[in-house]
Amino acid sequence: MSKLVDVDGLIAAQRDFAAVRDWQPYHTPRNLMLALAGEVGELAEIFQWKTDAEAASMAANPAEFTHLQEELADVLMYLVRLADVCGVDLDAAARDKLAKNAQKYPPPAA
Repeated sequence: MSKLVDVDGLIAAQRDFAAVRDWQPYHTPRNLMLALAGEVGELAEIFQWKTDAEAASMAANPAEFTHLQEELADVLMYLVRLADVCGVDLDAAARDKLAKNAQKYPPPAA
């Protein structure tokens, strides 16, 4: 079965990035979680005060869309780094959570 979440390359790149800068001592679960929360806040800021229609059409504004991509990438990278440092296999976690959600929220009866 193919992976749902394949971040192996990103994990390796982030490990190397942190290692050459000697950042491992600072990449504790607590610090990474706080950095992730900050980045989610920056992502939320992009959507703050926009209507649903404005938010859905951000791709039409190149500068705004670039900013959105950057903040999404920041969130992804901190999430992946946090999972790696904590020893969480994101693919296994996502599969498990999808199975639990399927049990909790079955499709409506036809």
